[in-house]
Order: sequence, then C-alpha cells, then structure tokens
Amino acid sequence: MEGASHEAASLAGHLGLGKLIWVYDDNHISIEGPTELAYTDNVSERFESYNWHVQNLGDNANDLKLLSSAFKNAIEEKDKPSIIIIRSHIAYGAPNAHDTSEAHGSPLGEAEIKLAKKFYGWPEDEKFYVTEQVLTHMNEVVDKAKKIQSEWIEKFNEYKKLFPELAKQLEMSLKGDLPEGWDKDIPAFNPDDGAIATRDASNKILNSISKNVPWIIGGSGDLSPSTKTLIKSSGYFEKGKYENRNIAWGVRELNMCAASSGLLLHGGLIPFASTFFIFTDYARPAIRLAALMELPVIYIMTHDSIGLGEDGPTHQPVEQLASLRAMPNMCVIRPADANETAYAWRVTMTRKEGPTILVLTRQKVPIFDRTLYANAGGVLKGAYILRKEKKNKPDIILIASGSEVQLIVEAQKILIKDDIDARIVSMPSWELFKQQSNKYRDEVFPPEIKNRLAVEAGSSLGWCEFVGDEKNVIAMHSFGASAPDNELFRHFGFTVENVVSKSKEILGIK
Repeated sequence: MEGASHEAASLAGHLGLGKLIWVYDDNHISIEGPTELAYTDNVSERFESYNWHVQNLGDNANDLKLLSSAFKNAIEEKDKPSIIIIRSHIAYGAPNAHDTSEAHGSPLGEAEIKLAKKFYGWPEDEKFYVTEQVLTHMNEVVDKAKKIQSEWIEKFNEYKKLFPELAKQLEMSLKGDLPEGWDKDIPAFNPDDGAIATRDASNKILNSISKNVPWIIGGSGDLSPSTKTLIKSSGYFEKGKYENRNIAWGVRELNMCAASSGLLLHGGLIPFASTFFIFTDYARPAIRLAALMELPVIYIMTHDSIGLGEDGPTHQPVEQLASLRAMPNMCVIRPADANETAYAWRVTMTRKEGPTILVLTRQKVPIFDRTLYANAGGVLKGAYILRKEKKNKPDIILIASGSEVQLIVEAQKILIKDDIDARIVSMPSWELFKQQSNKYRDEVFPPEIKNRLAVEAGSSLGWCEFVGDEKNVIAMHSFGASAPDNELFRHFGFTVENVVSKSKEILGIK
C-alpha cells in the first residue's frame, strides 16, 4: 500500500534490475482488519505495468517445490526485476488465530501455542523446538555457503594477479577506505573569483573528488540542474549502462534516500542523494533510518532558506534545520562560503558515525578573504572565530551559519566604528562543535561573555543553548513568502542594520 513500494518498483522496472527479487506475502490481513478495508489493487497487473517479471502462485504458500521453482525462474530472469506473489495465511496452524488481524501483532498465548504445536505434530510442552529436517537443511546451507565463499576467494585471487590496481580499488572501496590523495584536487576559492553560491562551489568540489574516488555515485530527485550534483565525467546510470555514476532518481525523494542506504549497506560504493532542502520532508523516514543505522550516506540539500525567492513558503525551509539537528547521529553542515563548503566536503567524505547533510545556498555569497579572516579549516570543529575582537575580550559575540555569516561580518565593521567590540563566529555545524573539548568550546564562547546574538534564516529552536535567551536570535518565526531573495531577507529582518540594532539592544545601548 505504501508509496515507497511504488517509487522503488517503478524505478527498478525502468532500470531493468534483474538481480532484484521481491516476495509479496499476500495474507489479506492488516492491523485494523482485512486489507480490503483500504486496498483492492490488482498487484500482478500493477507490477506488469512496471515492467517486472511477475509470478502469481495463488494459495500455495506451503508448496515448497512450487516456491523453489518460482525462485529459480526469478534468478534466471536477467532483464527484469521479479516479484513472486503468494497467498499465505497468518497464524497458519493456530486454529483460533488463523487469518485474524489480532495475530498480526498480539502474542498467541500459551494455550494457542500448544494447539499450533499439536497441528504441526511437535512436542506440545517443548519451549524451544527445531525439527531435525530444519536443522539438516540449515547445515546444508552453511556448507554450501562455505563452498561458494571459497570458490569466490579463489576467483578473486586470480583477478588480483591479472588486474592488481582494480583489485586494490575494490578492496579499498569494500573496506570504506579512501585512496591516498583523494582530496588533492579540491579547489581553493579566492575573493577575486567573485561571489558564488555554495551549491555551485559544491559542484566543483564533487567533481574534483569524483576523479579520485571512482566509487562515489549518486544523483538528485529530478533536480540535478538546480542542486548542481551532476558528475560531469560520467553519463547516467541506466539500463545497459550500469557503469555510469549519475543516477536519475526522478521525483522519488523517499526511494532515492532509501536506495542510497541500500547502496552503502551493499558495500563498495559511496552514495550521495540530493534535492531541495525542503524536500527532506518527503525523504525523512529513509534519512531517519540511515541515522539510526549510523550509515554515512551523503545528503546534498540546496535552496537552504527563504533565500530561494519566488517559489514561496511551500519551498522555503524554516523548520528543517532544527528538525534535522534534533536527529541522533546526524551531522548537519551549513557552510558560509565556498571555502567552508570545501572543508564541509572533507568532513562528509571521512565521517563514519552516521549520515552528513550539506545544506547549501541557491543565492550567491561572497568568498571571505582568508588573509583577513580565519582559515576555513575551522569548519572541521563545527564553529570557529572567523574574526576576533580588537580587545582582549569582546563586548558581544555574533554567531551565524550559512549565508547569514556575511551579515554579521558587515555588522562587525559598523559596530567597531561605534566603539563596540564584536567577535564573529561562523557556526556551520552544531554537532561537530559539540564533539570538541570543553577548552576549545570555551575559547570560542567564553562563559563570562553573556552578550551574544545568533543570526540564522531558520527556526530559532535550539539556539538558546549558545546565546542563553531566545530573544537574542534573529531567526524565522513564521513561514516565508514569495518575493526576490533580497526583499525577503529585508522583510524578515536579515539585514546588517538589524544585526547592529539588535546588538546594541542586547548591550543596552540606545
């Protein structure tokens, strides 16, 4: 019933994934009652329309010869994915629970278990029982698996002799290692290059990495021209062209992120998935499971704020940053300029503890002059002092992420003229910052400096941890609107003038 199955089935049939075999256990039961309460699809015809190899075995769930034959047919089908549809009966053998919705989630109970054991001819008082037939069969499976593994190792050793470099790459990719010098071509960006959107910077970085890491693969939910996630040296992964590394997922955000987890679990690949940041809502179940399983999937999410403009509030993420920061094992990075984006990619490629999400701008942002400002390598620590105050201690600390960092940088210049000494902190990743030592965190945010102001074009939720009071945050407190990005930032208070005014208000200066 769920849409995820339709997304996956449609794409698998389109790509002709002949190794894929599904078994559809059609037991007619859901938690609320019979499936016909909400579901009367003709499953065979649906999957035939998806270009699948379909075998409907009818009411024969206990016919092992028929099942074995169906699997054999499915394995032999090379050009289409296969589905085996079979009518089964929930709680088969338990006379009072047979074909009932209660059996879906409730224990049978001791009395019903004894009746079921009686039906199967098993000892009724045995707490745990495995028939000799099952034990023999499973031992045969183990022996067969050992034989197959031995044959594979022998074959791979021969392959290593003939293709040592490719074998080395395969072993490295399966271990999750990166080649030496994988990041040697990541560009450095100069202010003279002009302003550049972090999504465009990310594209240059992704393509520099893909040259040195042949097993990075991924794509976008029908948005690669906008998310800038096309690997230029490769074509699209499609039927008959499985060597290519760009995956056209179509408008299937949930399937894209779920399949990316599957690619990573398979091993040998580094998958990335991309769409507009707002559409993480569609993909959230798969993203959450990746975090739960601590899978280092790469998510490249663009159009990160109200800065995307006229598409309006339906496309403008305001609560997504807070929501994803709340997810355990997730690392959210929202870089301020192109060089921060380069270091964000370094984190992303090397992090193993869970997924990383790059949150990138559509609009152009200036490249900071690193002869005047701190090295962008501070991204590796999640937050860093971009520019220090003039005195030994600042009067106020200004904090921002992403495109809003440019606002606090300009505000510092004005505040200095008014004899207000401000420290500028770029904070692209809360998660990375929280991993740092107490000493480092206190260096960035001295506990005695209570005057702080955070600026971010998203929900203010969570910023109190760093600024102490929600009033000390310039953030979004409503949905966005439809207008050019500059007008929207001005309308919602994301201006240099407002940063200066709010700083003075915090300091009690009129």
